[in-house]
Amino acid sequence: MSNIAETIKADLITAIEEDKLLLPTLPEAALQVREIAESEDSAIADLVKVISNDTALSARIIRVCNSPLFRGNRAIENLNMAVSRLGMAYTSSLAMGLAMQQMFQATSDMIDKRLRATWQASTEVAGICHVLAQHYTKLKPDQATLAGLVHLIGVLPILRYVEDEDIQISGAMLDGVIEELHPRIGAAILKKWDFPKDLVNVPLEFAKFQREVPSADYADLVMIANLQLISGSEHPWAQMDWTAISAFDRLGLDPNIDMSEEEDLNAQMEAAMALLQ
Repeated sequence: MSNIAETIKADLITAIEEDKLLLPTLPEAALQVREIAESEDSAIADLVKVISNDTALSARIIRVCNSPLFRGNRAIENLNMAVSRLGMAYTSSLAMGLAMQQMFQATSDMIDKRLRATWQASTEVAGICHVLAQHYTKLKPDQATLAGLVHLIGVLPILRYVEDEDIQISGAMLDGVIEELHPRIGAAILKKWDFPKDLVNVPLEFAKFQREVPSADYADLVMIANLQLISGSEHPWAQMDWTAISAFDRLGLDPNIDMSEEEDLNAQMEAAMALLQ
């Protein structure tokens, strides 16, 4: 790795260790939604009131509710109906995730493209996680969706640092820095945001293919969702022996079967991935 890449790594690691790395803060809308979701006294009306202050967010939640994944016998026309159908837990996780999208934008073309690509990958993984949680585990689909949306959150400060410092670096070298540092930074961000421990661990654990845990968890879901996305490609992960990955066993999945060939399941995954675009 070049000197410039090593310098970036050294600077970021020092900032992490000295607690000086500028970590992103949750958008205000996400903070308000979470506060309501965690309050025992809150009601659907409270959640609707907060979300309705963001017109774009309201419209997207209504669109999600009318998607093939959630569509009922009648079309949903307003936010109150949407929250009632989705439930407070799922609406809260969805609103928090969608509110984060505004963070994945930059002024320079190279960084902006990478941030948008990171968000795109996160939304696709989140959609698959939702379907896997629903069909193969007792884990909460809303939390599974959130796990997918935040598993690459550690990429954000790295790209922001490169942009702010106006560092000229090749894409391949930047990828190396990101691959090495984003899990640790991602966990630090989620810890700062007071996310539950089983979600804080996701950035650290989802690419540890030999991990052994007692039962399926959100890191397992994110791992398998990522593998599903790159199945059949030239990606190094696609060349591994998936039969040695115990997460498949914990989810009750056959690593030799391409889930995209299961028509009903694939249709649900496609629908779920499209929800957050």
